Amino acid sequence: MPRKRAPESTTKNSSPTLGKEEEALRQAIALAGKVYQELDRGDIPWMRLPLRTKQNIAFNLREGVWKLGTLTGTRSARKMDGAMMLLRTFWIVDFIREMARDQKTSTLRELYYISEQWEEAKFHSEDESNLLVEDLEVLTEKLREDFRLHPEENGASVIGDLTLEEVNRKGVRKKINCRDDVGDGGYQLPNNVEKEKITFHSTGAKFVVAIECGGMMDRLAENGFDERHDALLVHLKGQPARSTRRFLKRINGELKLPVVVFTDGDPWSFRIYASVAFGAIKTAHLSGYLATPAAQFLGVTASDIENYKLPSDNLNDKDIRALNAELTDPRFNDQFWRTEISLMLEKGRKAEQQSLAKYGLNYVTDRYLPEKLTEMGVL
Repeated sequence: MPRKRAPESTTKNSSPTLGKEEEALRQAIALAGKVYQELDRGDIPWMRLPLRTKQNIAFNLREGVWKLGTLTGTRSARKMDGAMMLLRTFWIVDFIREMARDQKTSTLRELYYISEQWEEAKFHSEDESNLLVEDLEVLTEKLREDFRLHPEENGASVIGDLTLEEVNRKGVRKKINCRDDVGDGGYQLPNNVEKEKITFHSTGAKFVVAIECGGMMDRLAENGFDERHDALLVHLKGQPARSTRRFLKRINGELKLPVVVFTDGDPWSFRIYASVAFGAIKTAHLSGYLATPAAQFLGVTASDIENYKLPSDNLNDKDIRALNAELTDPRFNDQFWRTEISLMLEKGRKAEQQSLAKYGLNYVTDRYLPEKLTEMGVL
């Protein structure tokens, strides 16, 4: 990739006339322009950005999400490490510019392999390239999807009475009902679920059930739970992708649908819920986009294991350490979570969603979910 001209320098203020991708590209090029001007003056180029360390990430009690603090660091070409990071950053900016010019997108993994042709600037690991993309998000306050970059994994599948309009690869708008116009697998969320890609038209759903496991998603769909109870079913696929969390945030905020999270009953699944509701440390700079603080935990809880006499397994040492850590995690700092985590530690047992099949294939939709959702005031 030749470097024959200086990047265009622009200011960082957003322009209402530009689309999100154009604005993101403009801001990225502005960063490159600043460095070029410093080099042209004979100055040592530098860049200031918020520190993404544990010391600079705190749980915002008012908003109920992780947030970056005010501490900043300087990335300077005065030292070799800083110079290399600046060099790689602007190779990425140029790659983003080329994708915009050619109307292409790339996965994060493709970006890593693309860097093999960058000679001294190539990345030594995919973690390095991912971190630099996150730096661009922080510096420009844009999403990586705005830079035409997305992860390998797809977003969630959705089943229920939601009619949306999606812009396909050819730019054609198409209306899709997530129950009537899809197959058994449901509607597959694209990597970009922003308004320029997906708009919501109508829904008959009254609430959303975000489900950890694919088998349980299939059970609820096969049993017609979405139709009987006017529910929208969303498969989280374990730890949910960013597009899934963003979709839940939009559904909750724009359509005012309550979101409940249905997972296994173990410390790792509790953290899946927490990532939906409160965000994660790794994406603290995007909590306003991704977190849904109004989301409620449905189960499986330690109390459910006792009350429904569910088949369960012994906690292992890692589970116990994780539960003890959650007792001091601000995301679990309320009476409900203290009680449930303490009970799980006391009993030393965990359970999967599928343990409800002990009572038959219809039990989860005929009894467990209606009872729990009624207790929560959702049904």
